[in-house]
Amino acid sequence: MASRTGHGSSPRRRRARGHAAWRGGVIVLVAVIVVVCAVVAVTGALSRNTALITEECTVVNGSSTYRLQPDQAANAAIIAGIAVRRNLPPRAASIAIATALQESKLRNIEHGDMDSIGLFQQRPSQGWGTEEEILDPVFATNAFYNHLVAIPGYQQLPITEAAQRVQLSAYPEAYAQHEPVARSFASALTGQSPASLTCTLRPTTSNATPAGVLESADTVFGEREVSAEGATAVIAATGTDGWAVAHWAVATASGQQVTAVEFDGQRWERARGAWQPAENASAERVRITVAQS
Repeated sequence: MASRTGHGSSPRRRRARGHAAWRGGVIVLVAVIVVVCAVVAVTGALSRNTALITEECTVVNGSSTYRLQPDQAANAAIIAGIAVRRNLPPRAASIAIATALQESKLRNIEHGDMDSIGLFQQRPSQGWGTEEEILDPVFATNAFYNHLVAIPGYQQLPITEAAQRVQLSAYPEAYAQHEPVARSFASALTGQSPASLTCTLRPTTSNATPAGVLESADTVFGEREVSAEGATAVIAATGTDGWAVAHWAVATASGQQVTAVEFDGQRWERARGAWQPAENASAERVRITVAQS
């Protein structure tokens, strides 16, 4: 007997196929949702991990590790770099960094006791310069050194006494507490301790240019033989002078969007946050690479 429905599928079969197609669609939709959720979860985790990175710059001195925040380390690098430019001994940088740690926590603040401002809390009313000048870390550091070098035998004085003779503070003993960290960072930033200063930083947030790095280096260290190769600034330097420049580049990497520094067989990478051997790193040139698209 012929089927009443002719040659087509039965209603039951059509319904079965409909249910199967519906179930298939649901499975695909669920799979898409799972994939999207996974991507969001991974992206969120990476974002959280980046946010959880503790940004800091460290110097290891024997069994002790000393830490500064990136903005503090950048100011310490300016202070030490100017000492190098002026051919002052590392002791001068130690005294200056300890003083700035006590006076401003190594931050270029626009307020303080009475009219004190800047890294060293210098006072316009006491002849240290105008407000604009004192808030320039390079000017303020040179002003500090001008007073320091006028003190006979300052290198042989305890750090706290040398600092006090410059600052005339109401708390003359306070500088002593900063001596260990000041001496350690000064040693690294004046090039006395090779490959000893490292910074752990988050990824770069913007692009930069080698020209900007070279201009900053010129402000701190003075005129040198320099060049730019693509995204890399190249500064001629050797020995302790080269390590002073290399450590300055690492200490200022956060603000200058530096991604790598090479010198004398060593390479620091922002992604690793540590110095690693690098066979091609010149002992006559500091190479500083910045972020670019």
